[in-house]
This record gives sequence, structure tokens and C-alpha cells, in this order.
Amino acid sequence: MGRLKVLSARLSNMIAAGEVVQRPSSVVKELLENAVDAGASQVDVVITDSGRTLIQVIDNGSGMSPSDAVLCFERHATSKISTPADLENILTYGFRGEALASIAAVSQVTLRTRMEGDETATQVVIEGGEARTSSVSAPVGSNFAVRNLFYNTPARRKFLKSDSVEFKHIVEEFTRVAIPRPEIAFSLSHNGKDILVLKKAKSLKYRIQDVIGRNVVGDVVDVTADTSVVKISGFAGRPEAARKALGNQYFFVGGRYFRSPYLHKAVMKAYEEFIPEGFTPSYFIFLEVDPHSVDVNIHPTKTEIKFEDDNLIFQVLYACVREALGRNSFGASLDFEREGAVDFPQTGTGLAEYKGADFSPAPSFDPSYSPFAEGTGNREDAPETGASSGGRASGGGIPYGRGGLSAGSTDYGKLFQHAVQEQDALVVQGRFVVTRSASGLMIVHVRRAWERILYERALRALSEGEHVTQTALFPVEVNVGVQERMLLEDNAELLSSLGFDISPAGPDSVTVGGVPEGYSCETGQVERMIGDLLLILSDSGTALQEVMQQKTAAKFAMLGSVNAQVPDSPAGVHHLLDMLFACSNSEFTSNGRRIVSILGADEIEKRF
Repeated sequence: MGRLKVLSARLSNMIAAGEVVQRPSSVVKELLENAVDAGASQVDVVITDSGRTLIQVIDNGSGMSPSDAVLCFERHATSKISTPADLENILTYGFRGEALASIAAVSQVTLRTRMEGDETATQVVIEGGEARTSSVSAPVGSNFAVRNLFYNTPARRKFLKSDSVEFKHIVEEFTRVAIPRPEIAFSLSHNGKDILVLKKAKSLKYRIQDVIGRNVVGDVVDVTADTSVVKISGFAGRPEAARKALGNQYFFVGGRYFRSPYLHKAVMKAYEEFIPEGFTPSYFIFLEVDPHSVDVNIHPTKTEIKFEDDNLIFQVLYACVREALGRNSFGASLDFEREGAVDFPQTGTGLAEYKGADFSPAPSFDPSYSPFAEGTGNREDAPETGASSGGRASGGGIPYGRGGLSAGSTDYGKLFQHAVQEQDALVVQGRFVVTRSASGLMIVHVRRAWERILYERALRALSEGEHVTQTALFPVEVNVGVQERMLLEDNAELLSSLGFDISPAGPDSVTVGGVPEGYSCETGQVERMIGDLLLILSDSGTALQEVMQQKTAAKFAMLGSVNAQVPDSPAGVHHLLDMLFACSNSEFTSNGRRIVSILGADEIEKRF
């Protein structure tokens, strides 16, 4: 006898399931697409234990007849295609008839379905490749309940990720189906808790607002193009809202989500000179092409497609995104506050070489002088400064020098000792602190000083549990999106150890009740801070407990220092300097950038 044999239907379905059903999110995707194809106007998704225990999708679509309810679980059973020519005119999500057969091969499935006009519904229960049917009572539509996924393939179940990771993938698939269908109401619940409840939306922009969050929608502009090859519509993010972490990049063709690194390059090329290198904007791009010019049958999950003329679509997409950015005046602008900006020299007063210059004299004074002290009433007792005594005011006994008031008696400096101590340092443009040192002037970079302070605070908070939370007088609610809210929830313990008080406020928002000491509790600052935290969490890829100790602590400090408070008083300046010089290394940041620089007297002399 020969060695070849034909696999049984059950075994071949289990093998096919390896391509179609990779994780719980794959089941959600297939069942959601079937519900949309059935013409549903309401689709509800119920998840238990991130899909391990239960995945239930309920729709009010057309439903199925008793015979179709049984046949739909057979491999390659479909109503979408009959001839090879039909493959070139695909307008629906599913068409190959593999999904339900693959799902039934690796789980316990119960289907209840009824068509309009039928008196009773049909129930099909499939377990271990065997189907049992019965008549039950149910509303019009279909109700799929998938239980104990991979119960008969323990190896596949063992390689599933944590609950948070698997549920994140479920939310991604749910989002990809819900965004391009604003005319359909969707809901998603997990372990009895509503995660997303989406009512029918007026337009795509309103649906994106409901799914992603208001913060994203407010940062996008319209993108449109209509050619004989492709029609493009959608939204592109504003350059200033671009982030280092990938997120909210969506391509759709005919309402179907797909990935395309090639078209992504077209979008990124349009943003050249608008965003820094390494940053990625958000975009929601919808393509409409002739079905005969696109092949969606090149990937088991249909997330990759092939266009007949990729190069032309690339050029059209690049041009329309570039035009949208130009139309909204997102050009390069001069930033005089950026690090490394050129400081123009200021001219002094009383210099002969600047006779033609127009300037105002800057008065100076000595705080140790007191007009009420004994012996200062006689102006002849006061020492003169300047070239001559001709600079005295005619009606007073206070001598003037070239630059303003001259010093009086130095015997009364003790009366103003505290004032002198607080005024021996000044802040320049909110960027530098300048103070005296033994060899000249010491210049401190304010933002880098905060970066060093926050870095060491973060390390102490993580390694020793030392953190101080600054409670906000009025808690701030921040819209972040569903996936981002779950990301913050997953790392709640870590964020608390850093000094953050963050709690869920809704499906797509959080409430910030406190921030680490030294940060501002103003609404705008808190919103930017949450954005920075999400960037760190997204870049880390895993729970921060494993990677936060040094590298991520440095990243946290660097981003946090941008929103740190700039000292606005002499006391604030001295407090900042005290905290800096209490650090283990006050000269350099964690990535080696200089914080303090000494300008010696010889170097100052060379400038004159």
C-alpha cells in the first residue's frame, strides 16, 4: 500500500485553523466581519478572560435558515463566490468560507440564528467535530458563542500571551472593523464591564472621535483626492501631534482594514521637513478602487492586499497628503526658544564706540546703601564711582556713576544680607540660571537640571519606594483612547510608585489626581505629561517593571523635564540649585549632556 493518505475533515480543519485562528482576536475579527456582511445595524461583542473562556458576537443581521446554519461550518461553504470571475469582484469581508470551520475545529461553538419570517430559531452546537441541532427561541439575527478556545490543542493555548496583551489585540481588531462603519452601532464588554459603546455616528470623523478619543480628532486635517485610478479620503494628523510610538495609523480599502508598508512610506514622505526624524503622525486613509484592480486573496487573514498599480497610488497618496498639510499652513517655523538657539549680544551703555546706537540706560544700585543711616546724609562722605563727579543729580545727595546709582556706605550690608543672598542668581529667558562662583560665573541649564533631578527621583522611587505625590486641587480628566487607558491601567502599580495618582474615568479617559513632586498640575501640563507617559509605555513594549530601572527612568526624566516648573523667584532658583547639587552627579544628565558650565574671569575679559 502507498504511504499517502487524505487527511480527515476534522484534522484538515485544525491545520487550517493555524492560519486563520492565531489568537482570540482572530475569532473576534472573523465573527465581526460576518456580522457586517449580514447587514447588521447593531453588533455586540462579549468577552470573558480575554477570549480564553468566551467570545460572543451578537448581531441583528439577516440570520440564516436551518440548513445554512449547519452548512456554514463546513469548510469552503460560501455564498459569495461561484466562479473564478467572482474573485475579481469582491465587495464583502469574508468569501472563502474558512473562518467558521477553523473556529469550530479548535473550540466549542454554539450558534443561534433566525431569519425574518421564521417562527423559531435554529441552534447548532459543535464540539469535537460533531454538530447537534435543535429549535429554540431567539431574535432575528445571529448569536455566536465561542467557548474554551484551543481546548483541544493545549500547545496553542500555552503560547497565548497575558490577558492584557490578548485583550489589547481584541480591541485593535474591534476598532479596525468599527471605524469604517459609522452606520452600525457596536459595543464591546470584557468580564462584565463595558469597554466601548459606540452609537451610530453621523460621519467617519464622529466615529473616529468615539473610538480613538477627542485628542486625536482635534489633531487631524482632511485629506481628499479623486482620480480615475483611486479615490482617497480621510484624515492626516497635524505635524505637532506626531509621536515616536506607532499608533493610530490606518489604511482601509472598500471598508476593509489592511497593512501596507509601501503606502506608509508615501505618507511619511509627505511629512518630510514637517516632523522630526523618528516621529510618526496619525492618519486614517480610506481608498476606493475598482474591485478588479485589487487582489485581497493573498493572505489568510486578508490584512495584506495587492494593487494593480501600486506606484500610481503611491504618488497620488503622497500628493494629496502633502497638499493637505500645505493647505493648512503647516510650514517650518523659527523657534527662538529651542535648545541651542543663537543668543544675540546685547550692547552696553556709556561706550564711545556705540555713540550712534539708540538704547536706554539700565539703572543699577547697591542694596547695602541706606539713606537713613548715620553719616550718609552728607553726600561728600559717599565715595564716588565713575570718571568724575559730574554725574551727580542737582537736587540730591546721592552720587551717580556711569551706569546708575553708585554704592553708598558698606557698613549697613547686614541689614540687607537676606536680599543680597536671594539676588545673587538670576534666570535668563527661562532657560539658564546665572550665579557667581569662585572663578567667575556659573551657568546652569534649567531643563537639564530638572532632567537630572527627576532621573534620580525616578530611580529612588523604583528601587527604594521613595516618592512624593503632589495632589492636584482639582483633578484633571484626560481623554486618551481605549487602548491607551488599558495601557495605563496595566502599569498602574508602577505609575503609583513614581508618584502618579491616575484612575480610570471612562472607557477612553482617565482622571489624574496627583503628579510627582516638582511637576505642574495645570490642565495643559498634565495632558502633555500623560502623552509622554503613554509614549514611554508604548516604546517599552513590555511591562515597565522589567526595563524601567535606568534606561526608561532616563527617558521618563527627559520627557518630564520639558513640563517641569521654571523657577520664577529668587527662592525658587535657590531651591532648584539645592536639589541639583544634592544629586550624585550634578554636572551631567543621565545621557552625558552638560548641565553646569563655568565662565571664568579671563574668558569674560576676552569679550571686552
